[in-house]
Amino acid sequence: MRENLIERKFVTEVKKRGGMAVKFVSPGLDGVPDRLVLFQGGRLAFVELKAPGKTMRPLQLRRANQLTALGFRVYCIDNKEMIGGVLDEIQST
Repeated sequence: MRENLIERKFVTEVKKRGGMAVKFVSPGLDGVPDRLVLFQGGRLAFVELKAPGKTMRPLQLRRANQLTALGFRVYCIDNKEMIGGVLDEIQST
């Protein structure tokens, strides 16, 4: 399965739950996560989507650690089965 298929499924599931999965691009700051997920009540998280078995590159890990240090949640999803659990966690915290 390819990354873009996981990403499409992810965006669809976020929309079904009434949220937004905004494509996140930051000119001048490489390595940021793919999506900013926004739900009712100010719940948000950053999500990096990968092909099955792939992991974040070193720069992506560094950005994830920076965001986590600022108090944001960052997730890496590499298969469709992870989507529901991650979205449940974002919505419940």
